[in-house]
Amino acid sequence: MPYGTLYLCATPIGNLQDITLRVLETLKTVDLVACEDTRKTLQLLNHFEISKPVTSYYEHNKMTKGDVIIQQLKDGKNIALVSDAGMPGISDPGYDLVQQCLAEEIPFTVLPGAVAAITGLVLSGLPTDRFTFEGFIPRQKKERLQYFQNLAQEERTMIFYESPHRLKDTLETMAEVFPDRTMAAARELTKKFEEIVRGTPSEVLAHFEAEGIRGEFVLLLHGAEPALPEERDIDWAVNRAAQLEADGISQKDAIKQAAKEAGLSKRDVYNFIVQNR
Repeated sequence: MPYGTLYLCATPIGNLQDITLRVLETLKTVDLVACEDTRKTLQLLNHFEISKPVTSYYEHNKMTKGDVIIQQLKDGKNIALVSDAGMPGISDPGYDLVQQCLAEEIPFTVLPGAVAAITGLVLSGLPTDRFTFEGFIPRQKKERLQYFQNLAQEERTMIFYESPHRLKDTLETMAEVFPDRTMAAARELTKKFEEIVRGTPSEVLAHFEAEGIRGEFVLLLHGAEPALPEERDIDWAVNRAAQLEADGISQKDAIKQAAKEAGLSKRDVYNFIVQNR
């Protein structure tokens, strides 16, 4: 019997009308729906009058349940994998199930749809030409501080996910590391009370402290300004040549390499060194 196919189906991140026709058709035809929270998925299926068996697959049972799902795929069953909202495989254990499919040579495909990270990025007004998705932020203060410090020189727009009960601590840390950086916080995306708040981390924090913190958040941070290129003039070449000599390279080879790195004539560098001894 040929293997079944795993369908990774994107589900709405808030507004149920954002589900695609292709996802609906697939949910109607598969043998089983694997999901994070069976209660939430049953609400989705019931809304669209789809009757299918569901099984839980989430972070804390992925090791044992993943093996069960793989065996069912091997038995020829077609299975849809959904997350509570958005694209399975993004910040959830869907990635692990994909790896198991790859290892077992089981076919899988992706049915595209809503993704909170991309929706928030476009809505933020921050640069979209280059960006990096960083996922969830460390919970502990020390790890969180180090985490953001490691991203201080990142030039791309950064995208994070954060829960409401950790938002205040996260924004305080961001204000410490990125006090003047522009950011945006998006909540309740695609829902009736969708909100986007833009400003510095301190300004965004002040807004939510005054208005209250509700809903899941996508945080977006402007990247660092590109570092200015180092000016490699004759003085730079002379200092570079001295450094290379100190490392044990002959003067002739040091001058040649330093001139090449600076885009200068090795004769000019040599003459400058001779004239300024």
